Amino acid sequence: MIEPEELSEFDSPQTMGITHADVETLHAEAAHMHQASAGTVNADEANLHQSAAGNVDATIVYARQSALGAVRAENVSVEQSAAGFVQAENVSTDSSVGILAAGNVEIRHGAVGYMTAREVRAENVRTTLLLARNVQGDVTTILDARGALIAGLFGGLMLLLGRFLLRRN
Repeated sequence: MIEPEELSEFDSPQTMGITHADVETLHAEAAHMHQASAGTVNADEANLHQSAAGNVDATIVYARQSALGAVRAENVSVEQSAAGFVQAENVSTDSSVGILAAGNVEIRHGAVGYMTAREVRAENVRTTLLLARNVQGDVTTILDARGALIAGLFGGLMLLLGRFLLRRN
């Protein structure tokens, strides 16, 4: 088995391809990663295949069979992957995302913990909380905006009641 290289920081003004390597920070105009990992990726275009990245800050992000911590970009496409947090203007995904904040979302057969968006086009999607101006398609939501408000008010009242009862003793 070939052990991956460990590099602390890789900085390139042009295209950088990383295969079977672990890097802390990757700066490039176009970053292409295959079976690699990076703590931070800063690029105009980030392309990850069977890779992992902690933080990705790019204009365009394409990830396939990868794991992403936090992504901030203009356009994001995530396929057969998992992401913790995605903030973008345009998102296309069929994957699992923890928190998704976007202008336009196209999601197919995916799951999102908390999603807020201006426009959502969905096909067979599950979400815990969905806040959107316009939703088209099939979305199963555990909490809508009204349910979230009621749950928040109930939780707040329970917290106040608990504090009141603890003070009396």
